[in-house]
Amino acid sequence: MKLRPRRPREVAQLLRRRARLSPRAVEEYLDTHADEWTAIAEADPHDAADILEELGEDAATDLLADLHPDHAAEVLEEMHDELAADILEELDPETAAGFLEEMPADEAADLIAALEPEAREGILEAMEDPAEADVRRLLSYPHDSAGGLMTTEIAKLPVGMTTGEAIERVRHMNEELEDLSYVYIVDDGNRLVGVLSFRDLVFKRPGVGLEEAMTHNPVAVNAYADREEAAELTQRYHLFSIPVIDDQQRLLGMVTNEELIEAIQSEATEDFAVATGAGARETVFTPVIGSVRMRIPWLSLNLVLALVVAYVVEKQTGVISREPVLAALMPVIATLGGNSGFQSLAVVIRSLATDDVPRSQVGQVIGRQFSVGVLNGLILGIGAGVLGMILLRTGVFASVGSPEEISVVVALAAFGNVAMAGLAGSSIPLILRKLGADPAQASSIFLTMISDTIGFGGFLLVAALLI
Repeated sequence: MKLRPRRPREVAQLLRRRARLSPRAVEEYLDTHADEWTAIAEADPHDAADILEELGEDAATDLLADLHPDHAAEVLEEMHDELAADILEELDPETAAGFLEEMPADEAADLIAALEPEAREGILEAMEDPAEADVRRLLSYPHDSAGGLMTTEIAKLPVGMTTGEAIERVRHMNEELEDLSYVYIVDDGNRLVGVLSFRDLVFKRPGVGLEEAMTHNPVAVNAYADREEAAELTQRYHLFSIPVIDDQQRLLGMVTNEELIEAIQSEATEDFAVATGAGARETVFTPVIGSVRMRIPWLSLNLVLALVVAYVVEKQTGVISREPVLAALMPVIATLGGNSGFQSLAVVIRSLATDDVPRSQVGQVIGRQFSVGVLNGLILGIGAGVLGMILLRTGVFASVGSPEEISVVVALAAFGNVAMAGLAGSSIPLILRKLGADPAQASSIFLTMISDTIGFGGFLLVAALLI
């Protein structure tokens, strides 16, 4: 493969496109053009990461090992954590540790958390202090807590300084810190006492003391607080970042807006995953055994609940033998109820995720969703009955008994199932929250069981009474 002379970014974009079609050719090109690969990694680590993600694991490992540690660290930061972890596991622990030492502690902690346990400890032991201590401290916090999201690289100053002295100190910090939106003010015990935005600091007169210029008692979040709480506070008070403190008010770090946005996106995807019974932290890169372990408990529960539905249907087989067309119509009723329930479920889980359902409003929320289900059930029941009548009378569906009676059964069953599914879809996540469980946890499995039981069993029960 030959490339005309281009700037590193142009070469990177071209290689990324070609790697999707012919990764082997790109691998061979980079092996013989080491200077170009180095230039790409230095110019734009994000493009370099994209190229590595398109190549095989062995090739990506070799190319990364060819880079200077600080450039390799920047490329690893831009890769998906699971893929970056796979590469780190292929390297010897000393080399991997050297890359991680060049990263901010919070980025290194994220990658180490994605490693297999045996590889994780080996790499940590190969790291030098204080990098190892910083990473271990961050790993001690839950991944979905403020401490698990925070960076310890922050601008903090003692309270006794003047603004002029503070500006001079911040000028030197600029070389080491990526985010200087806020300067946090601490006392002699490292307790957070105030905050000052960089803009306000610059426009203050040089002789003004920080204690006079700062905002006292700033909004902060405990290290063990859930990421949702950190995101809510940041949004409520329109902050670019939020300081993280311990129980003694000592400043530990901060959570940036970028981390919070990623956390909110992660929370939403986790809610979607657990609502269907998948693992909360499962991705397409999760090892097969790990995915099986996360999914099998809920699939087993699904099997048990499906047997409950089967039992209900089995007790009504007599009416099916009298009117075989009911077997064809049963899935229609169950599907209508399932879709209606999932709509209510999605609305309630979304509102719970954004903390929009106060406990005092639970009754109104359930009542409103039930009302929506009743009205939808009325409309769909009439529609299903009319369509059933047409299909039965035109001979599309063959029936033994009266088409009118079967159409009434379809209409009543559709109405009842849609209405009850709306009630179940809104109630299940709220009941789980009341019990202290994750409102999204496998809600869809319970909803499916309820809607299928009512859809199949209720339909056959109505048929047994009316036909």
